[in-house]
Amino acid sequence: MALTEQDLLAALAGVQDPQTGTDFVSTRAVRNVQLQGGDVAFDVELGYPAKSLIPGLRSQLIAAARTVPGVQNVSVNLTSKIVAHAVQRGVQLLPGVKNIIAVSSGKGGVGKSTTAVNLALALAAEGAQVGLLDADIYGPSMPTMTRTSGKPDSLDGKFMEPKRSMGLQINSIGFLVDDEQAMIWRGPMASQALEQLVMQTRWDNLDYLVVDMPPGTGDIQLTMAQKVPLTGAVIVTTPQDIALIDAKKGITMFQKVSVPILGLVENMAVHLCSNCGHAEHIFGAEGGKKMAEAQGLQYLGALPLKMSIREQADSGLPTVAAEPDSDVSALYKDIARQVAVKIAQQGKDFSAKFPTITISKKS
Repeated sequence: MALTEQDLLAALAGVQDPQTGTDFVSTRAVRNVQLQGGDVAFDVELGYPAKSLIPGLRSQLIAAARTVPGVQNVSVNLTSKIVAHAVQRGVQLLPGVKNIIAVSSGKGGVGKSTTAVNLALALAAEGAQVGLLDADIYGPSMPTMTRTSGKPDSLDGKFMEPKRSMGLQINSIGFLVDDEQAMIWRGPMASQALEQLVMQTRWDNLDYLVVDMPPGTGDIQLTMAQKVPLTGAVIVTTPQDIALIDAKKGITMFQKVSVPILGLVENMAVHLCSNCGHAEHIFGAEGGKKMAEAQGLQYLGALPLKMSIREQADSGLPTVAAEPDSDVSALYKDIARQVAVKIAQQGKDFSAKFPTITISKKS
């Protein structure tokens, strides 16, 4: 009995995407099926970066294909194609950037910047082109966390070239002012500086631009939410009540300006003793998880309060770069994939696909 494409697809439908719970056939991720005798070849295209999952997925797909009678050799090409997704109505996409992710918190001291830099590194480790923008005008920390410094270069006197470190493209107000200079700026001035950082950086073909937002819900946050094309926001909080109260304000702000919430990260969820490994819930247990459920948000996961995370960020080599195969890095990569999948499931941006209509008067 001759091998058919229908038989092959029926077998492949038994393999599920571990991030979405759906199969690759019904979602039309399986493409370019080729059958030649007992040789089978096909492509699988993911809408999110998943470099760490590809070996396991390839093995599963090959095993499924070989259950079909007559199949001898199987070739699977797994790739990721990341496209631009819809942003706030009336806001144009940023040149060179497909998707912008705001990492936000209602208050300071919850590890937002550490989460942002590790999220960016995790997306890059999974195979995406990633940028990192330090939007914390009053307290920029990315120069320290990424070992970058000095004034940005400009090739044309108009656009800044991002710094490059650990596979990321980076810009920060910290590159433009002295380390000890206090940013004594009123809201409008700080907001204008942020707009320049975003709009006048020559980002180079980014799949994701991760923005480390300042804490709170003031002028800078509103500028980002209303004028910068945000694909979505990630909320970072600790489990304690005082942090959750402020995190809820941040959630409300993004909802009011129609920026999707991609999910909530519960940072410092449990303290792990560096000597004995004892786990203790210093800031309370599962406060962030409970709030995510109450707000109808995706709970992206919990990160530990661990000394090495702080030490590595302070040293300029955050955890995902310093210990890429560690358990904590695996947590950051899982969060990154969840965020990317959530974006992939949103509506795509079709602004570039509308035809250009030209009206001319012919003589």
